[in-house]
Amino acid sequence: YMHCEEELRLTRRCLEIIHKHGFGAAIQTKSDRILRDIDLLDEINRSAKCVVQITLTTYDDNLCSILEPHVCNTKRRIEVLERMQEKGIPTIVWLTPILPFINDTEENITAILSECARTGVKGIIDFGMGLTLREGDREYYYAALDRHFPGLKKMYMERYGNSYQLPSPKSEELMALFRRLCG
Repeated sequence: YMHCEEELRLTRRCLEIIHKHGFGAAIQTKSDRILRDIDLLDEINRSAKCVVQITLTTYDDNLCSILEPHVCNTKRRIEVLERMQEKGIPTIVWLTPILPFINDTEENITAILSECARTGVKGIIDFGMGLTLREGDREYYYAALDRHFPGLKKMYMERYGNSYQLPSPKSEELMALFRRLCG
């Protein structure tokens, strides 16, 4: 549900074709624009199956606006989960990436998982507490660290260098928390 969807409505047309032919659908988004199509998602879910997947990584909306400036905030995404729940459309949350020294806190993970439980999320996808950085992505990410978190790039360079995988230093305890709260 990119910004151009406001005008183009390509996703809705795709969903109409999916529904017409009796297929199910799984959609992953960070956008509340999905609510525009909730009627069609509901119809697909009734006739086949529909799953809506939402990314939640940062409970704090101020931090969310820094990390994900061009999408709706976490509270709004939680409202999307609630609306899907009201319609009986199953939801999945992607809890990734968790950024070392930024959103890798027990408070953040606990708040997100509590909202997942409250809204009746059917599953949570997590690839570990950390992130991966490919060549090109790393430069972009490090430049963003310089802009928004002065001094943090130096910590990253010292700890991770040019590694592809950047696990949180709190990874073990956060994964234990994740297993305990989701178990």
